[in-house]
Amino acid sequence: MRVVDIINKKKVGQTLTREEIDFFVQGYVRGEIPDYQIAALYMAIYFKGMNEEEIANLTMAYVHSGDTIDLSGIKGVKVDKHSTGGVGDKISLIVIPLVASLGIPVAKMSGRGLGHTGGTIDKLEAIPGFRTSLTTEEFVANVNKYGMAVGGQTANLTPADKLTYALRDVTGTVDSIPLIAASIMSKKIASGADAIVLDVKVGSGAFMKSLEEAEKLARCMVQIGKSLNRKTIAVITDMNQPLGHEVGNANEIREVMEVLRGKGAEDETTVALTIATYMAIASGKYTDFEATYAELQEIINSGKALAKFKELVSIQGGDPQIVDEPEKLPQAKNHWEVCSGQAGYISSIDAEKIGVAAMLLGAGRKKKEDSIDYAAGVTLLKKVGDYVEVNEPLCILHTNLDQVETNILEAYTIQTAKPEPLKYVHGVIE
Repeated sequence: MRVVDIINKKKVGQTLTREEIDFFVQGYVRGEIPDYQIAALYMAIYFKGMNEEEIANLTMAYVHSGDTIDLSGIKGVKVDKHSTGGVGDKISLIVIPLVASLGIPVAKMSGRGLGHTGGTIDKLEAIPGFRTSLTTEEFVANVNKYGMAVGGQTANLTPADKLTYALRDVTGTVDSIPLIAASIMSKKIASGADAIVLDVKVGSGAFMKSLEEAEKLARCMVQIGKSLNRKTIAVITDMNQPLGHEVGNANEIREVMEVLRGKGAEDETTVALTIATYMAIASGKYTDFEATYAELQEIINSGKALAKFKELVSIQGGDPQIVDEPEKLPQAKNHWEVCSGQAGYISSIDAEKIGVAAMLLGAGRKKKEDSIDYAAGVTLLKKVGDYVEVNEPLCILHTNLDQVETNILEAYTIQTAKPEPLKYVHGVIE
């Protein structure tokens, strides 16, 4: 078997066999196939696409390229959740204690942030002492005893995906739905989940800018899950402005606790309750959306959700006092207001520009090797639909840097008429 024959086959739109896909994936991981041939093949896939069977086979080839996590020791249906990435997206940290409070085991594998999107592991490490590097034994024990655990992905989890993603990033093939779907689903399958809920973001701060693209990706990933006997549900949610009011690691932990106190922003509360409801349904323990949503809302109102989050912090080595004393979280020394130059209603906030601004303040990474400042971030004082006066603050920048250049004002569009309210959830694909 030769890679050039596989390239030529896909170049004219023919279907690749499982053996051909396994051949080039395993060969690339072993260093036997050069970058330029995989780049050529992935460009052919970019233009010619893949059918459902090919995508499922590519997903499993990624899975089998490295370690898989054995969670068979966890009792019950294990539910995981994945977001395609957004700005101010702290939903994972809200839904873990919520769903665990229903008695459903949540085995959450998470990653770090890169570029303008934040990572769950980075947010958790803003909590003093919090451990995200758990052994499989610790992870399983925590889920069995407390109903929840969250950990970082192992270094050798889906190495083929890591290698090919780095190559796609520099060869213009990132935005290929078959390649995106295989990348995301391989990590979830290798992480050992029985049921998966996908939060597919759409809008200015998301990778998928249009609803059509988001729906196509969501359907593709749900089909992969179905073909591999994993209950998979995709919820398409809005990312045309940052979720909630806080962007940045410690800031977002503070806001997670506000949501779990029942005092969170409407957009992130709605999205979190929706995702948590579908996680409960994916587990098979619940069937009725409205009744489950109401039960989760009551868990927040009763204080159980916040207590469960405090328990999560404690069992993973973090300081649980941050729940009662949020000032124990990292705080920046500099706080700068950004004021509006005109009066009117905010009609849009470019989430990606807000995310980039937060990164420049120190909250994110330009490269994987960069360190981050847990205290840095942005607090949004005004959101879409709010009225603002001339010289009224739009947001506050938090940083330990003495000076920073940012074009954050360009993220805001202000008009005289009040805009239509944004839709927080655009659809569900099961």
